[in-house]
Amino acid sequence: MRGIKRKRLRLILFLLAGITAAAIVIFTAIDFYVRNAYSQKILTPKEAVEEKADCILILGAGVWDSGPSHMLEDRLLQGIDLYLKGASDRLLMSGDHGSKDYDEVNTMKNFARERGIPSEHIFMDHAGFSTYESMYRARDVFLVKKAIIVTQEYHLYRALYVANKLGLDAYGVASDPRPYAGWKFRHRREVLARIKDSFAVILKPRPTYLGDPIPIYGDGDLTND
Repeated sequence: MRGIKRKRLRLILFLLAGITAAAIVIFTAIDFYVRNAYSQKILTPKEAVEEKADCILILGAGVWDSGPSHMLEDRLLQGIDLYLKGASDRLLMSGDHGSKDYDEVNTMKNFARERGIPSEHIFMDHAGFSTYESMYRARDVFLVKKAIIVTQEYHLYRALYVANKLGLDAYGVASDPRPYAGWKFRHRREVLARIKDSFAVILKPRPTYLGDPIPIYGDGDLTND
């Protein structure tokens, strides 16, 4: 009887090991595919200017009481530079403004306004709670068809993958002028996020909020709160 139990236990452990190995192979393949599927659409700033996009889509990141975090500041500076060089005359700030106490998008807009960008050219997506939701809302709320996405390179692969899979003609410019604290943790977490969003673009769940269209070619002050 004990011999039978041992055989069953060995079989179960063998099956679990096989399932785990298969999962690792599958997830590694997904991560590789997401990272490479649209990597050719990562452009230099000079190349991005030639695309004449509907908007420059700057993805949100952490904010402090004194302003944007280093990562977000670098995204904003890159996006503003692209605006000034003529890549687009519209900025779309997409981030988390889920409560009064935490507001990425007004911080982003104020940063751009302080550097001379007209308020009416700056749109705020207050419900860009994730990369997937930012792209979905850019398409369905702001009616964007062609975008230049600005974020750090490790994040840009997934942003481009999601955007293009949702039907946007999206290109990207990486913003990595300096090292950032906690980069190893962010890169590990990003692997899981790529796997998650590879399923999201297949299932296409609705974002947390949609709402009436606010065309990107209109007045950005309509997004003020």
